[in-house]
Amino acid sequence: MPTAPDAPTPELPGRPAVVDLATWQAARDELLVREKAHTREGDAIAAARRRLPMVEFDGTVEIVGAEGPVPFLELFQGREELVVYKHMWYDGAPHQGQCEGCTTTAWHLDDAVYLNARGVSFAVLTTGPWEEVAPFVAFMGYTQPWYSVRDVAGPAGGDMGFLTSYLRDGDRVFLTYSTTGRGNERVNSSMGLLDMTPYGRGETWEDNPEGWPKGQGACWSWRMDADGNPTWGPTGRPTPQWSRPGATPVETLGRHGHCH
Repeated sequence: MPTAPDAPTPELPGRPAVVDLATWQAARDELLVREKAHTREGDAIAAARRRLPMVEFDGTVEIVGAEGPVPFLELFQGREELVVYKHMWYDGAPHQGQCEGCTTTAWHLDDAVYLNARGVSFAVLTTGPWEEVAPFVAFMGYTQPWYSVRDVAGPAGGDMGFLTSYLRDGDRVFLTYSTTGRGNERVNSSMGLLDMTPYGRGETWEDNPEGWPKGQGACWSWRMDADGNPTWGPTGRPTPQWSRPGATPVETLGRHGHCH
């Protein structure tokens, strides 16, 4: 029989206390004070970010895209601001052997319509040779422009795995900001939503109530097999690849990525 609305609610082992709505609202309002403080601090950090000094570099340096070599300036598409994601690349690896962490970031940046509406362009850069990059982009179904920055040093190329912002003033180009690691999470809407759920991300590092599910390693979202199980085994692929045409279990994985 269902529990009557006015009957005492039994506690659930290994779970937070079960309370009435008014008690829950009071606890929620208390947490909201901390959330608001967190938001205001984030706004202050963003204000400081907008005041960082800039680094000028040669915007005519050539990179390679679907239309062949183009100057870096082309990425702005006539706009003044540009955000790029610098995607790691393993030469010679099959599609399933490419970086799973970078796949996580790139997958959440597949539509730049809101960026464009605010005068910001978006592109993905990678060090892979274009003849390898092009079929990977087609297989993944990415709609944003990709470019190879192979052998390009400095702010236009450099280390991969970073979200980087640029500013254009006529033909002058400036590096304004760059972040990596958990800094890339700002574009990962899936993690943000999971942070709102009772079990969170389901990762072992999280501070959870006693008795909560143990969770998995932080790489659970990166690779899985055809049944949706996290794996680094011979049938593992970056998670979004299973929705792509022709993404079937394979015997040869190519290079394995690693958790960082």
